[in-house]
Amino acid sequence: MSQLLLGLDIGSSSIKASVVNAETGKTIASAQSPAEELPMLAVQSGWAEQDPDLWWEHAVKAIKLCLQKNDVKGEAIAAIGISYQMHGLVVVGKDHKPLRPSIIWCDSRAVSIGDKAFNKLGADYCLQHFLNSPGNFTASKLRWVKENEPSVFEAIDKIMLPGDYIALRLSGEIVTTDSGLSEGIFWDYQSKGVSDELLKVYEIEKQKLAIMKPVFSVQGELRKEVAAELGLKAGIKISYRAGDQPNNAFSLNVLNPGETAATAGTSGVIYSVTDKNAYDPKSRVNTFVHVSNTPTSTVNGVLLCINGTGILNSWLRKNSRGAGAPLEYAQMNDLAKDAPIGSDGLMVLPFGNGAERVLENKAINASILGLDFNRHSQAHLLRASQEGIVFALRYGFDVLQSMGLKTKVIKAGHANMFLSPLFREAFVNTIGAPVELYNTDGATGAALGAGVGAGIFTSMKDAFKGLAIIKEEVPDNGKSEQYQKAYERWKLQLNKFL
Repeated sequence: MSQLLLGLDIGSSSIKASVVNAETGKTIASAQSPAEELPMLAVQSGWAEQDPDLWWEHAVKAIKLCLQKNDVKGEAIAAIGISYQMHGLVVVGKDHKPLRPSIIWCDSRAVSIGDKAFNKLGADYCLQHFLNSPGNFTASKLRWVKENEPSVFEAIDKIMLPGDYIALRLSGEIVTTDSGLSEGIFWDYQSKGVSDELLKVYEIEKQKLAIMKPVFSVQGELRKEVAAELGLKAGIKISYRAGDQPNNAFSLNVLNPGETAATAGTSGVIYSVTDKNAYDPKSRVNTFVHVSNTPTSTVNGVLLCINGTGILNSWLRKNSRGAGAPLEYAQMNDLAKDAPIGSDGLMVLPFGNGAERVLENKAINASILGLDFNRHSQAHLLRASQEGIVFALRYGFDVLQSMGLKTKVIKAGHANMFLSPLFREAFVNTIGAPVELYNTDGATGAALGAGVGAGIFTSMKDAFKGLAIIKEEVPDNGKSEQYQKAYERWKLQLNKFL
């Protein structure tokens, strides 16, 4: 019986599970739960929370659904890997139960806290030691809890990232990684350890942090009672965890300096790998420890994130009508093709999902600009929305290029908005780089990472024997010129909001 690997992708929209055959490197079963998007709690404007136990509930459902497909044998699962939505804060008491909902990645409440710490520590110190402003990341969210919910803060035994919490439910152990600590801005790149200075400024006790283990390593074993619930065997190694964007890069074999990955799910990301401690002076893009980093070899990932990507497309789907019913994504793509490049001057700023790092943590909300009731149709709006997302990515891509992170080709999974021919066309012609689309996703990447961490693969290269290119899109000179002109008009409008 071939060894199988189980990967989990803990997203803010859904939980996905995939099983990979370690011998072939190919995915043999996948499932997700729920079928529709997970709810976000927004008690106040700019807030975004989710219940960590809801992630667990749907992780269990996704695993069970996955095991029911293609005659997957639960007893053949040899290792488990976890990918997860980055920058979230989960706080638990001594009983390991959450003390409040998770403050997730697109929550904006801690922006001013990060700004205050940036000014107190000094720009030079923060950029040299953190490669970022403390910003709106996990450490700042924890400080918000301390300031606004002191009784909750005092009851905290440990703080975790979303993937750490799912690993806790699987294994009973509270563990994190250097990559995870860096995404929370707890990591000092000079000392290569937890930043005592940041903890001091935020008045956070170091013992509240989880212990650190390598990204690729045995970080725990599946508990007997959980194994029985899932239909798996006890003692399976949990041997990999990473934030969704470092994991997406890993799933695409983007591990070396000069390589670039992209995603276009709820948020849109371009992620470039470097061997430098590179940073943007304005922290519009953010540097984190990459999964392939080692104590003797620096490998970081510089992340450009646009919060309002697939969530804008999802909002349009729910609020647009076809023949008496909401449109499906394929219908939206077909309609959008009827409008010309540039959408006859109709423009969408897709910034309606919290404060945007690339806009220096401003929350300007989404806008529809230039609407003419006599000229524009539903097709123009649908196209302008996809173009607006691409133009926002280009706006941040220019920041990456200014840091010396030159990109020759961008790799992405054949999923989410990259399934749209119009989005792909707009992307390659606006960014100016070819895109290669592969047969992988976050859950598959997590499964492959588990195989590496458990020593099932003989080498890193061995993990990618099943990775195959599905489609390649290259820029078209004529269309590139049209998209460039449309982008410049869009950027002029954006600048009016900044």
